[in-house]
Amino acid sequence: MTLDKDLLSIYEARTIARDSEKAQKRLASFDEAEIDIIIKAMVNAAVQNAEKLAEMAVEDTGFGRVEDKILKNLVASKDLYDFIGDMKTVGIINRDEENGIIEIAEPMGVILGIIPSTNPTSTAIFKSIISLKSRNGIVMTPHPAAARCTYEAAMIMAEAAESAGAPKGIIGCMRNVSMQATNELMKCPQVSMILATGGPGMVKAAYSAGKPALGVGPGNSPVFIERSADVKKAVNDIIIGKTFDNSTICASEQSLVVENCIKTEVVAELKKAGAYFMTTEETEIVGNCVVKPNGDMNAAYVGKSAEDIAKKAGINIPAGTKVLIGEQLGVGKGFPLSYEKLTCVLGFYTVDDWKEACNLCIELLNNGGVGHTMCIHSQNEDIIMRFAEKPVFRILVNVPSSLGGVGVLTGLSPSFTLGCGTWGGSATSDNVTPLHLINIKRIAYGIKDFKREEPACTATQESISDKIGSVSSTDIANIVEDVLRSLKDISK
Repeated sequence: MTLDKDLLSIYEARTIARDSEKAQKRLASFDEAEIDIIIKAMVNAAVQNAEKLAEMAVEDTGFGRVEDKILKNLVASKDLYDFIGDMKTVGIINRDEENGIIEIAEPMGVILGIIPSTNPTSTAIFKSIISLKSRNGIVMTPHPAAARCTYEAAMIMAEAAESAGAPKGIIGCMRNVSMQATNELMKCPQVSMILATGGPGMVKAAYSAGKPALGVGPGNSPVFIERSADVKKAVNDIIIGKTFDNSTICASEQSLVVENCIKTEVVAELKKAGAYFMTTEETEIVGNCVVKPNGDMNAAYVGKSAEDIAKKAGINIPAGTKVLIGEQLGVGKGFPLSYEKLTCVLGFYTVDDWKEACNLCIELLNNGGVGHTMCIHSQNEDIIMRFAEKPVFRILVNVPSSLGGVGVLTGLSPSFTLGCGTWGGSATSDNVTPLHLINIKRIAYGIKDFKREEPACTATQESISDKIGSVSSTDIANIVEDVLRSLKDISK
């Protein structure tokens, strides 16, 4: 008898969730040293397989560049361990002697990791490591277009973890991917927390599943080049950031905002760096190719090089072009390059001053990237701090936006799950780390003595009697006469 594919995937989902729950109950008793041995083994396996997994990811999805996906896999493992290796996630993690508080880390249980097609192996590596670092199990559901490479990454992590002493089944991944199976995992009793990285529909479904969830919103990162910027460096950073893995990182540059007084210099530097400024007609053609009428990205153009996009769109560009740039006169419907474009295309805007740039950046963020990331290239600290007022939680300064946002070139936590806060519909505004996957138990000692004080009485019976006794009989008679006189006047 041949099982229906959807039924098979649902059965698989239930099986890996049960196995992970069973394994996690054992992992919860591991100490910090045992967990560290497991994490190191996973990191080493990821490093050894970084190239193979990168090649598989490009083969499966057609997105990005192998050399950049290798770096992503290394960031998700080696760089991540450098950041979290000494992070306390087991046992007592903090003592506050002054206030009598002891904090103890407890695992959440089984994490459901939803993995996107844009970063299918690096995100699987990343979520596996942070889950086990916090003594959780993890089951993963890949994007259908990246099921093979995500499954391979998950199995490499699982085998490394188990060889280092982790219980069998602690890491699971769907092989037969279906929406029904993903829904089953999101609602099954074994899953304690959903860690969702993917499109808005998937993230919304995660938050609607009736379980705790950490999801991320879309990025539509504006980049402002302010008049005090080192223009040459700013342009170099922008080209690096936008072309890294063909712009498949959600923190990548999406629209350039440039002051009029430096526009000529910026445009010249962009052209020297390999950018091609499209004509009005070419901008319309490419815009309608990469972005659908409703503002969604066209998957056929995601993660493509400038030359691939030009060829598919039917326009001619110079050999060696790295980025396509189209000027835009507005934001929203009718201006497709004002939306998120995870590919090598940028919108371009000109403003008179930084105040106009502020307003425009807010418009762009509200057009699909609120809460996520923006970047400013400037040497003026006062203006940089004015941009800190914008509705976004990552304000990156003088750095490639994509690599700054995920913590490669900044001090932010290395992460492939970037929260957008409540402004962007996320439960966190942070770069997600193992600390987001623990419960904290607190032992609280008494530090104050309770003393009950009798309420002060404002007037004693004796003082009231004293006041009454101080009124003479003559005074009382006069008051009575006044009252009777008033009553007679009223009766007339």
